[in-house]
Amino acid sequence: MQAYLDCRANKRNTASALQFEQALEANLWSLYQRLCDGSYQPGRSICFVVTRPRPREVWAAQFSDRIVHHLLYNHIAPRFHAGFVATSCACIPGRGTLYAARQLKHSVRSITQNWSRPAHYLKMDLANFFVGISKPVLLAQLAKRVHESWWFDLARTILFHDPRADVELRGSPAKLDLVPPHKSLFNAPADKGLPIGNLSSQFFANVHLDALDQHIKHQLRARHYVRYVDDFILLHESPQWLNHARLDIQAWLPDNLGAHVNPRKTILQPVARGIDFVGHVINPYSHTTRRTTLRGALHRLETMPADEVLAAGNSYLGLVGQAEHSHTDKARIARALLKRGHAVDGDLSKAFRKQFSFDLVKP
Repeated sequence: MQAYLDCRANKRNTASALQFEQALEANLWSLYQRLCDGSYQPGRSICFVVTRPRPREVWAAQFSDRIVHHLLYNHIAPRFHAGFVATSCACIPGRGTLYAARQLKHSVRSITQNWSRPAHYLKMDLANFFVGISKPVLLAQLAKRVHESWWFDLARTILFHDPRADVELRGSPAKLDLVPPHKSLFNAPADKGLPIGNLSSQFFANVHLDALDQHIKHQLRARHYVRYVDDFILLHESPQWLNHARLDIQAWLPDNLGAHVNPRKTILQPVARGIDFVGHVINPYSHTTRRTTLRGALHRLETMPADEVLAAGNSYLGLVGQAEHSHTDKARIARALLKRGHAVDGDLSKAFRKQFSFDLVKP
């Protein structure tokens, strides 16, 4: 029941949630029985493509399967979270993009003595991360901390389920073709790849990369390190040390996780030039929102349907408000909202529908 409540949070009005709730008790009891007798198998998935910030497939499991994902997560995630490094972010309570940006900012100010000393950063990204995750390697990682046979069997069922066997494709073929073949789960080997979009995949990804976190913190002994999903940053006073770390990580990943670094997204440069990470830009004495993110927000506010502007505008005000030096960015979004007929409060934190008054004219 708790897994169901977690699953429907903020999604109660979706068609799948409403359909499941029409016979809630019967559906939950049926799911419970299938889990207990071992007959549970995941059902059909929906696959569609999102184009921002770049084309990628998103897989949505059916509602009952998402309940099972929450059930597994609620039971086994705390034991894994307790062992994660403090700067491992994403799909961990309280550790979203803002937490990651603040951790990075704290590390930068620490290593530079509040920007008074030079330092460098190494930013790396894994190539085709979700599509390239090795399921046998991940299963062995789960086995180290999931010792109850029933829960381990459930984790294995979810992990090795192939959503391609029963999938409903939504969207035009032209949109599906936008996804590069090497980034499509449809082209992945049977023992590799996790569907982007499921809670289980996000959690499994953190379990998988915890080995990398531990290697960087305890073998390389990196004092300043932050990771958000498969994007991670190391800080050090010496660029030579960071270059040695880069070579070590590039050799360690294929041998231990079967993963590879994306060389096009590997950056080694002084922190004084600014660090672009999780949508934030950390510069000397300033913390702002990424320029491309702001431009995209302004363009959407100018072109989207009128009935969507208010909700999107409040979302964007909250997003840019996460950065400490965001007044100019919030003002630009506020002006875009004013042009679309909405009002914004004095501290530029929330938008409202503008109330109009009309003089009553007697007929």
